[in-house]
Amino acid sequence: MEVFGFILLILVVLVVAGGVWALSAYNGFVRQRNMIQESWRQVDVELNRRYELIPNLIETVRAFAAHERNTLEEVTRLRTQAQQLASQGGEIPSEQRANVEAQLTGAVRNLMVSVEAYPELRSNQNFLELQRELTETEDRIAAGRRFYNANVRNYNTRIESVPSNMIANTFKFEKATYFEVNDPEVRRAPDVNFGEISYRGDREQERPRESAPQVEQGRGDSLPNPQAYDARDYNQPASGQQFDQPNYAPQPNQGNQQPGQGQQGQNPQQGSYTPPSS
Repeated sequence: MEVFGFILLILVVLVVAGGVWALSAYNGFVRQRNMIQESWRQVDVELNRRYELIPNLIETVRAFAAHERNTLEEVTRLRTQAQQLASQGGEIPSEQRANVEAQLTGAVRNLMVSVEAYPELRSNQNFLELQRELTETEDRIAAGRRFYNANVRNYNTRIESVPSNMIANTFKFEKATYFEVNDPEVRRAPDVNFGEISYRGDREQERPRESAPQVEQGRGDSLPNPQAYDARDYNQPASGQQFDQPNYAPQPNQGNQQPGQGQQGQNPQQGSYTPPSS
């Protein structure tokens, strides 16, 4: 009898402990779900703020950059689609709305990049104010998105983990949707090519020495650097200059020129001199 009572006591303790754990797990899921909803409402406020800024931005850009019609139409279409999905309600965003909001972020970014080609627009005070407000709104959206995704990660992890997944399946706690930006330009890291720097340095060291230096046109006092030539170049005449080749054939003296005045004396063994007859 005492053994039976002891076993019964153990079973009661286990049931009570299991009930306490189940209650705690359930309350944890509720708390995390409410935190996700609250964090999403903060993001949703900033998204609606962006909906209000975009029409004014489009009208300002259209007044100065009418050629950006395709970009303006794309931004307008995505804004309208995002507003329609937002009006459907929901405590957390659907996957479709998350994708549309990500596309709208990329379209607005492309619009801001395209207006760099219009100096008059970039100096417009109305546009500058809209740009500043839109930038601040995008920063708050990014911060709220990170906080929301962190809560979603913790919540989804508990839903998939054992043994809390039993409570999640029993009380129909479903996984939440991440609010991510799938724009490759946002995710792409800046390219830093150190190979090009190394290549340029090697190319400077491997430059051939026999290449003649360039002389600047219009400057007659520019002299080439003799160190830039190879040893064989010293035997060649410079461009535009000819060296007189020595002539060893006997040449008669002209007039009364003495040797050493304009002409070297002749070797008597190489020829004879005949005076002219008077």
